[in-house]
Amino acid sequence: MAQVALILGAHGRFGRNCAMAFAQAGWEVRRFDRKRDTLSEAATGVDVIVNGWNPAYPDWPRLLPELTDQVIAVARQSGATVVLAGNVYVFGPTTPSPWSETSPRAATNELGRLRIAMEAAYRDAGVRTVLLRGGDFLDTEASGNWFDRMMIPALHRGIFTYPGNPDIPHAWAYLPDFARAAEALAAKRAELPEFCEVPFPGYALSGVEMCRALGHVMGRRLTLRSMSRLPLRLASPFWPLARRLLEMSYLWSTPHALDGSRFERLLPEFQHTPLEEALAGAIPSELVRH
Repeated sequence: MAQVALILGAHGRFGRNCAMAFAQAGWEVRRFDRKRDTLSEAATGVDVIVNGWNPAYPDWPRLLPELTDQVIAVARQSGATVVLAGNVYVFGPTTPSPWSETSPRAATNELGRLRIAMEAAYRDAGVRTVLLRGGDFLDTEASGNWFDRMMIPALHRGIFTYPGNPDIPHAWAYLPDFARAAEALAAKRAELPEFCEVPFPGYALSGVEMCRALGHVMGRRLTLRSMSRLPLRLASPFWPLARRLLEMSYLWSTPHALDGSRFERLLPEFQHTPLEEALAGAIPSELVRH
């Protein structure tokens, strides 16, 4: 009998990729529908709950604790394991890199503290939880992330826009790989600690390195330009999202990578997609050299 995974947020970045990865691995996949389903009924009989719910930044203070409580309650009721996508927001600009499961949670900004509280809630809840922590996402379709929203809109003109210091490493996760890893960890959940945090190594790239790799993928020389934050600053008094983007901008001036030691111990056979193949999947197909 196939194992059953309930996907929350199946149309979002993490949920959509997990729905595909779990289905390809032979799981029965249920996609939660807010209009049709109740969470309690949808979770009945499932083995894993993939929590892909991720409200917009301005709604985090109001919704993140509420959604966390809901998922914990239904996981406790059903006995299912929760699979979460963690991010790097919990680490502060003074946290030594590479960041691992033992690195201090030193974030002082509100979004970072909210994520720290969310993770602590799962850790203290007594429900089996797998937290796979990744850097910024590279997705196979435009999904409103930093890469497709801010960095590559001018690629067709030979311009790669970078939102921070282009000479320091920044952590990235290719979402199809990240989702495959989430499935692989879910499949061996019985062997893991009750709360298991696993940093996903992905790629640690400077802006210069990413620009060079994209140029190889496209078969042309790209110009790297710095993104001006002035529009965000001007918009921040009346656009809440701009304020939140500025709040998280320290990550673009803080060199960091994710320590893959635990990941490699748990999933030693995992095959990461080569960087240029991932970048080719993350930009419009007409821009890729054939």
